[in-house]
Amino acid sequence: MKHVLSLYLLGTVLTLLSIFVRLMESLGGILESPLSGSPWILRGQLASTEPPESLPDHSSRGVQ
Repeated sequence: MKHVLSLYLLGTVLTLLSIFVRLMESLGGILESPLSGSPWILRGQLASTEPPESLPDHSSRGVQ
């Protein structure tokens, strides 16, 4: 039972540490580029503003 409790506590500590590291990375990115905003917003804007690439038209080459 003691081993299960220690594994549970270890998992909890690692989860909290992971969340803390991600928050620090996010805050660091925001502080480095305050004018650009959140990188997730920029990715969404780029994805929505770029037109989809169309396949080339093969009928102009005379394919039979």
